Amino acid sequence: MSRLSPREVLRRLFDVAVASVKPERLLDHLPPPPRGRTVVVGAGKAAAEMARILESVWPGELSGVVATRYGHAAPTRRIDVLEASHPVPDAAGCAAARRIMGAVRGLTADDLVICLLSGGGSALLTLPAEGVSLADKQDVSRQLLACGAGIDEMNAVRKHLSAIKGGRLALACAPARLATLAISDVVGDDPAVIASGPTVADPTTYADARAVIAKYGLILPPSVSAHLAAEPDETPKPGDVRLAHAEYQLIATPQLALLAAEAEARRLGYDVLLLGDSIEGEAREAAKVHAGIARQIAMRDSPVARPAVILSGGETTVTLRGKGRGGRNSEFLLSLAIALNGLPGVHALAADTDGIDGSEDNAGAWISPDTLARAAALGMDAGERLADNDGYGFFAALDDLLLTGPTYTNVNDFRAILLS
Repeated sequence: MSRLSPREVLRRLFDVAVASVKPERLLDHLPPPPRGRTVVVGAGKAAAEMARILESVWPGELSGVVATRYGHAAPTRRIDVLEASHPVPDAAGCAAARRIMGAVRGLTADDLVICLLSGGGSALLTLPAEGVSLADKQDVSRQLLACGAGIDEMNAVRKHLSAIKGGRLALACAPARLATLAISDVVGDDPAVIASGPTVADPTTYADARAVIAKYGLILPPSVSAHLAAEPDETPKPGDVRLAHAEYQLIATPQLALLAAEAEARRLGYDVLLLGDSIEGEAREAAKVHAGIARQIAMRDSPVARPAVILSGGETTVTLRGKGRGGRNSEFLLSLAIALNGLPGVHALAADTDGIDGSEDNAGAWISPDTLARAAALGMDAGERLADNDGYGFFAALDDLLLTGPTYTNVNDFRAILLS
């Protein structure tokens, strides 16, 4: 058994998981150089680092442009790196998307486009459809983020308000060969969902987008309502011959990160219950389920025996009801702490593998059996903080935030519960 403290074990598992899905994995998936030009485009929190690694080994002529989140740039010489806002798009994202579309125009069948995609790409590839303003798209984005919509629902809307998402970038690349290398941050690893699928066919429709709007009762700007009602040009669908020039490879996935953490936990002497990479739903409700499983293990050594680690991934959501700060991982942990109620021997970490929980500066946070007691000593009521969606403020006051800075990858949430 490892002599590391519970917190050290949890941090090691997170670090191993992140290291297993770094952008360097693209080196095993590079296409052969073309007879003509090679143009690199892309978007996401890992896109700049992916571009840096690619250009360091590419043997011939190379140019291009990628968009990444503010603070996530990497030094490149031949590929331009542009920074923009995430999760709500901004004018810099629009300018970057225009540059990307311009970079792939006028290519020939002898040319190659390499598209580098990772989580965050949807917000960064912001090119509103004709007649829709950036301000109107920002309005819709904020409502989608606040209402608790799932990523597939958000993307169905985003694709149909965009001139670049939902396969439209792939159409612009033709007739050049298109090779997409992607790091998945979505449940199910669906290429049509990763970064809103700019280089693959889109199975969703304008009707699907309108259904999402109706489901959550969103109030749309007039230009958006008019655009969705008019259905001016549908995205390319599966089987569209115009996408015959495009290929797609996943270079890293959430499951890969969880398997790396599982192997490390077992090496350290822990049994592992791997719940999978597809956990969805409200963060606070997912936490209650995880707490129930942890309690079963703590009381009955079932379905695994202590010492043990519960691992899970996926993407939960938060429906904003309060005015506090925090992302889905801090919300998960606050709810988990309440549900466990100081259960002895149980520690947990939940964090986003990109190093950013929501839009804050932390990757996630930690809890321990004394979390609620320490909070009470500071005059904090955990239930009140949860009702106010203030996970960040709660864990900041306890000095229990996990601060990593940008990790330059993104395979979504990582959760580990340790039972000693």
